[in-house]
Amino acid sequence: MGLRIGDAVKAVSPATLQRTGAQAFLRVLTGVAALISFLIIFLMLFFLIYYAYPAIRFNGLNFLTNPIWNIGNQYGSGVTTRNGFSGPPGASFGALVFIFGSVVTAALTMVVAVPLSMMVALSLVYRVPRRIRPLANALVELMAGVPSVVYGLWGLVVLVPWIGQTFAPWVTAHFGFVPFFGGSAGSGNGLAAAVFILALMVIPIMVATTRDVILAQSNSLFEASMALGSTSWQAMVRAVLPSVRSGIVASILLSFGRALGETMAVLMVCGAAINTFPQNFFSPVNTIAAVIVSQLESALTDATGMAQRSLAELACVLFIITLLVNIVARGIMRGADRREGAHQ
Repeated sequence: MGLRIGDAVKAVSPATLQRTGAQAFLRVLTGVAALISFLIIFLMLFFLIYYAYPAIRFNGLNFLTNPIWNIGNQYGSGVTTRNGFSGPPGASFGALVFIFGSVVTAALTMVVAVPLSMMVALSLVYRVPRRIRPLANALVELMAGVPSVVYGLWGLVVLVPWIGQTFAPWVTAHFGFVPFFGGSAGSGNGLAAAVFILALMVIPIMVATTRDVILAQSNSLFEASMALGSTSWQAMVRAVLPSVRSGIVASILLSFGRALGETMAVLMVCGAAINTFPQNFFSPVNTIAAVIVSQLESALTDATGMAQRSLAELACVLFIITLLVNIVARGIMRGADRREGAHQ
C-alpha cells in the first residue's frame, strides 16, 4: 500500500505539474488575455476621442462649464465656425447640467442604497434561517439580472405616480423647511424617481458582493465578539463590517459606477431636463447616459455632424468620470489593505 501511495505522489510531483512548456504556454495565454482587455479599453477611448475631436475643438473648455445644450438652427443657412470646425448656427453644447445630474443622482442613490444593502447582506449571512437562505440568495441575484427597461417600466407606471401623488406631498408637508426637499413634484418624474430606481438596481449588486466578502471572512470574529458580551447587532456592526471594509468600499464604488452609467431606466423616469438644474429632490433631472440616448435622434438631423460629435464628447466625459471612480476605488482599497497589514 505504501509503495502505491509513493508511486502516486511521485507521478504528480511539482516537477511533473510545472513543466517548462506548460508554464510558458500559461504565461503567454494570461499575458495575451490581459493585453486584449487593455487594448479594448484603449481602443474604445481612442475611438471616442478621435470621433469627438472636432467637437472638442469646436466647444473648447467651455463645454464643461456651459449649462446650455442647443443644437442650433437646423433649417437655416450658413454655419458657425470655431477653431477651424463648423457647426449649426446658434449651436451651444454644454455638459455642466448633465455632469451635475449624473453625479448627484449617483451620490444620492448611494445614500439610499448603502444602508439597505448592508442590512440585507448581514441578514442573509446571520439572520435568515439556513433552510430558506438559498432561496433568499437566489432572489437577490435574480433582481440583479432583471433588464433595466423592466425597472424603468415599473417606475414609470407605479413609482412615478406614487411619488407625484403621495410621497412628494407628504415630504413637502413634513420636511418642506429643509433645503432641497420642498417644492412641487409635478408628475413625479424627476430626481427622486431616478434615485429610487437606481437604488433598486444597485442594491442586489452591493448585497451579493458584501455577502460574499463577509462569508469569506472567518466566522470566529463574530463568535468571539458575541463571547465577549456583544449583542448580535454590535458584533455585526463593530466587528464584522470593519474587518471587511475594503471589500465593502469596492462594492460601493462598483455600484456607484453602475449608477453613473445606467441609461434606459433613468431616461424613463428622470424627466429629461434640458438646460436646467434640479431645484429640489423632485425636480426633473438628466444624466450624461440618458441625454446621449434622448438627443441622438435630433442630433442626426445636424448636417454638419457637430451635434453627434458633441454627444461623443459627452461619452468621453462619462468614460473619464467612471475611470476616475475606479482609480479612487483602487487607491482606497490599497490604503485599507496597507492599514490592515500594519495592524496585523
